[in-house]
Amino acid sequence: MTSSSLWQPLALGRLELPHRLALAPMTRNRAHSDGTPGELAAEYYRQRASLGLLITEGTQPSEDGQGYFCTPGIYTPEHVDGWRKVADAVHDDGGYLFIQLMHVGRISHPDNTPHRRQPVAPSAISAEQDIFTPTGKQQTPVPRELASEEIQGVVSEFRHAAASAIAAGADGVEIHAANGYLLHQFLAPNANRRTDSYGGSVENRARFVIEVARAVADEIGADRTGIRISPAFPLGGLDEGDTEAVRAQYRYLVGELAPLHLAYLHVHHLGDDELLRSFRDVWPTAVLVVRYGRERDGIAADIDAGLADVEPLGRFALANPDVVERLQQGAPFNEVDPATLYTGGATGYTDYPALTHA
Repeated sequence: MTSSSLWQPLALGRLELPHRLALAPMTRNRAHSDGTPGELAAEYYRQRASLGLLITEGTQPSEDGQGYFCTPGIYTPEHVDGWRKVADAVHDDGGYLFIQLMHVGRISHPDNTPHRRQPVAPSAISAEQDIFTPTGKQQTPVPRELASEEIQGVVSEFRHAAASAIAAGADGVEIHAANGYLLHQFLAPNANRRTDSYGGSVENRARFVIEVARAVADEIGADRTGIRISPAFPLGGLDEGDTEAVRAQYRYLVGELAPLHLAYLHVHHLGDDELLRSFRDVWPTAVLVVRYGRERDGIAADIDAGLADVEPLGRFALANPDVVERLQQGAPFNEVDPATLYTGGATGYTDYPALTHA
């Protein structure tokens, strides 16, 4: 039996959520080559509408923002039309949709993008990561450092993508400032060696993230804007320093974001509960927390501990479109098939059985 705290309703931005679960963002590589969501995307998200708040897979705000092949975009009219079908399907089944805006920065390869250009990043430092491309696994190349005058252009790309998401019928967006991608790269000293106002100090490294958040909130409303961070996560070759360095960087960042009154702060949490508590103490709206390796009986632990308002589900929701009902009934879970996570098509995407068909 899951904790009763999961089943309490919650006001989040403009939304009235029926419970404290949500769908965590997960890349699935099912979009068309031009970045338009594939035909099955509407069904995939509709199946999971009972989770209430659905945060989509990472969605690029521009051609430069794409890192992996067959990931969706939200910057052309075709993208808007594709996402409108997804939003309509989710709304028809009673859910809400936030589109995650993900600019990957240096975690890319020219073979995966429509323009086949060199990736961009805060500094010309390779992530030295293997990445899948249409011709097989390759290493991420050395990126091109964004010129100071280009950075406001990237901020504008996020602003345009947010407006496009709302035009598509989404209920809001999540800014992806986590997991080794562009905004996170600006926060990490080993990826950001800039000597201008976007590098060096804690304040300078946070500047770009704050500017993106302000621009998006100004464009679509703070109450339709969430943001995701992942303090100390070493993904994408990032190293943010020792515990005290990480705490200094993120306490400053969250302290500067808090007055914006965004709809939520989404923390991909590595385990520094003291840092998480400090976020909770200053953040004025909802806090979402995801932990790696969380088991079924621990899903409500952060809510019960007062550290979170919502606990998004990843692999449990991926393999169980009716995960809410399974938790309520104490029913067993389907297991994820790792071989079909990124292969395209319905297999491992929309064919996981619900309880009535299990």
